[in-house]
Amino acid sequence: MHDIKHNSKGLIPHGMSACAGCGLELLIRKVMDVLGRDTIIIIPPGCAASFSGFGKETAIKVPGFQGNLENTAASAAGVRAALNAKGNTHTTVLGFAGDGGTVDIGLQSLSGALERRDRIVYICYDNEAYMNTGIQASSSTPYLAKTTTTPAGKPTARKNLMQIAIAHDIPYAATASIYNIADLQRKVKKAKDTDGPSLIHVHTPCPTGWRYDPSKTIEVARTAVQTGCWLLYEYQNGKATINYRPKELLPVENYIKLQGRFKGLTDEQIQEMQKYVIEDFNKCIKRLESVA
Repeated sequence: MHDIKHNSKGLIPHGMSACAGCGLELLIRKVMDVLGRDTIIIIPPGCAASFSGFGKETAIKVPGFQGNLENTAASAAGVRAALNAKGNTHTTVLGFAGDGGTVDIGLQSLSGALERRDRIVYICYDNEAYMNTGIQASSSTPYLAKTTTTPAGKPTARKNLMQIAIAHDIPYAATASIYNIADLQRKVKKAKDTDGPSLIHVHTPCPTGWRYDPSKTIEVARTAVQTGCWLLYEYQNGKATINYRPKELLPVENYIKLQGRFKGLTDEQIQEMQKYVIEDFNKCIKRLESVA
């Protein structure tokens, strides 16, 4: 038991075939450093499937399995129920899925697990499109971002996963970003210790799909927060806390100019995006302050 509880380093081996600069690879390593060996992980098809592997091969040194794209939370709930039946209340059950498998195809099973109060940790690594199958738009793709299915830019805003989770009034939900590892790991520890369902929605830049230099991953993630395109906050036992609120938002152009998926926007579109980001940021702040 000593090794299970404390030997948590190196659970994701090096030499993985993730894209250079992949935000997901950094994320899964830092998550597993916190959760440790006493974890069962459920991963659906997607970018993270390169870690769960295929056949007898895997790159994760904890038990788990690769389910279907739509049932990550349901699978996690089933594992949790089996552990409970055996009297095992110490093993963490982790659902680890992308935005396509969470805010789109997997939303129904996630909602069911949250409503039932299943004690699982669910992490959505959000790279804002179906990156593993050709960079198609998801409902988490931001406004005006180009994908292979929205080549002229996505005409609608992204879905707000956190507000959906908060509407279920679960014990713990949080946003996070890979640029702030200390904040991320603090939230993963809180999720692990939660008696009930917990959700962490992590902004996870993708150099391949967002079309930026792989060396800029952390800069892109940081600029998203500085411009108000991503807000760090958490919801715990009915109360919301804003973890970081810029004194003054940087222009949204600082963020989009780093990425090829926004290339070719007109000045009018950039102004339109700036207006939308500010309005959405202020609306979110106001909503959170009402439950602070």
